Amino acid sequence: MATKRDYYEVLEVSKSASEDEIKKAYRKKAIQYHPDKNPDDKAAEEKFKEAAEAYEILSDPEKRKRYDQFGHQGFSGAGGGAGGFSGQGMSMEDIFSHFGDIFGGHFSGGGGGFGGFSGFGGGGYGGGGQARPRVNKGSDLRVKVKVTLQDVAHGVQKKIKVKKFVACQSCNGTGAENGNSFHTCSNCGGSGTVNRVQNTMFGAMQSQAACPNCKGTGKVIDHKCTHCTDGIRKEDEVITLNIPAGVYDGMQLSMAGKGNAAKNGGVAGDLIIVIEEIPDAELIRDENDLIYNLLLTFPVAALGGSVEVPTIEGKARIKVAPGTQPGKVLRLKGKGLPSVNNYGTGDLLVNVTVYVPENLSDDEKKSIEKLKDSPNFTASKSVKEKIFSKFKHMFE
Repeated sequence: MATKRDYYEVLEVSKSASEDEIKKAYRKKAIQYHPDKNPDDKAAEEKFKEAAEAYEILSDPEKRKRYDQFGHQGFSGAGGGAGGFSGQGMSMEDIFSHFGDIFGGHFSGGGGGFGGFSGFGGGGYGGGGQARPRVNKGSDLRVKVKVTLQDVAHGVQKKIKVKKFVACQSCNGTGAENGNSFHTCSNCGGSGTVNRVQNTMFGAMQSQAACPNCKGTGKVIDHKCTHCTDGIRKEDEVITLNIPAGVYDGMQLSMAGKGNAAKNGGVAGDLIIVIEEIPDAELIRDENDLIYNLLLTFPVAALGGSVEVPTIEGKARIKVAPGTQPGKVLRLKGKGLPSVNNYGTGDLLVNVTVYVPENLSDDEKKSIEKLKDSPNFTASKSVKEKIFSKFKHMFE
């Protein structure tokens, strides 16, 4: 399987590129590799799709932030392409539908030329100068999925039941009786689009829009299906989710085509999965690190010993050195959480606190009284500075 190229490299822009710079770079690539300009050139078609996928991510602030942080792995969970869109896996018609209005439709400048995704020289992709019908897309669904730290550490498969619009089986999602009771739209000739010409200060500008008569489908229904409304009906569906390791609270994953079915046929929307992390009773998450607050007894802190601490994999026994001070952090390498993009695993940080007894018996008080004047029970200047230095930095 070929390694995906960096999206910034695909569009030939820097990581600090502005929204306008990304848009201009994408337009340049779309024009350069458009199928109408490169007929029967599979390499150009793949680069066209690759540029479309890169623009889909980098033009969206949330998706771009996620990509900058996690790379391609930030979109690999639960199936589907990047952010629910995969230019490499979609047909050319899907891409034209997805991005058809980004640059204001098809611009011919009053005499041919080339413009937006409607095509070059007057026609849409597909040859013969005939624009293809717009691809109708269903709405996205959004669900919250709760995960534990154990789920985050190892990844997890979950099954959820969602109520969603599905394509009617009686009419194959067309909305027409028996799936064939319709005729070609006379207003657009079956293309699903109509041309409009406007006179501007730059000359006559031609653009394309969805046909109002057939709503961009290219077909007009003669007899509607009696089992559904517009080719869709609401049903429960059980969906299997593969949640990858390393996800975090608020992260969004997507499954392409698992959303609501489109009215009168077309492409189903996406299922957006929002991760909700359940707080652990003992371990605190700090990105990929885990923190455990260890409360030592005074004798163990003074004399040393071994204690048990919780980890993702279960209990672990660690050694406590004699004279361990409050605020000391013991690091267990690699006992944290994996990165979602496989860049490594965090650590378990054991934050030490010492418990001072609140109630003492008379004998215990007498024992401590004997020790309080011992020089070993008085902290040196260097020890004081070491203990309080971290508290000082907290307020700087």
